[in-house]
Amino acid sequence: MVFDEDDLGTLLHALHFAAEKHQNQRRKGANAPPYINHLIHVATILWQSGGVRDIPTLIAAVLHDILEDTPTTSAELEKHFGAEVMGLVQEVTDDKSLPKEVRKQLQIDHAPHLSPKAKLIKLADKIDNVTDVIHNPPADWPHARLVAYVNWAEAVVAGLGRVNPGLEARYKATLKEARRVLQWGKVE
Repeated sequence: MVFDEDDLGTLLHALHFAAEKHQNQRRKGANAPPYINHLIHVATILWQSGGVRDIPTLIAAVLHDILEDTPTTSAELEKHFGAEVMGLVQEVTDDKSLPKEVRKQLQIDHAPHLSPKAKLIKLADKIDNVTDVIHNPPADWPHARLVAYVNWAEAVVAGLGRVNPGLEARYKATLKEARRVLQWGKVE
């Protein structure tokens, strides 16, 4: 698929928009990388491992945490990127007014009901998050919390069902590596 200049321009605008909105945020990893790295990784995973070429999905991937982690509104997102992107971002957004454990359970509960494009974003997000947990874990997370996170991510991914063979293979390899690095459970 060949993208026109408008598609590329909108994707670049989304990257800039996300970088501005998340500019003071860092990831939880021990080396606290800039938050924008995660958003770029999620879109890159979709592109490289999933073969995703749908521009609204890639844009929503870059913006997937913007509603829950910044003061950006749905109206602002729709104004800049349209209703489809805004809807995809809303689908993968946690309600931060709820307690953390409730939000985590809702991700498991809602995973089977996401749209196909939102499932792609959710899977790529979990791939990157589990990769971070095993290669750059938060310094203050004990081993048990790392294992619990990977187990929870596995429950969310299981609820997504069959999504994309390339992403599923990448997740399976990431999970296998997590089990090896964290030295627990069955390694396939």
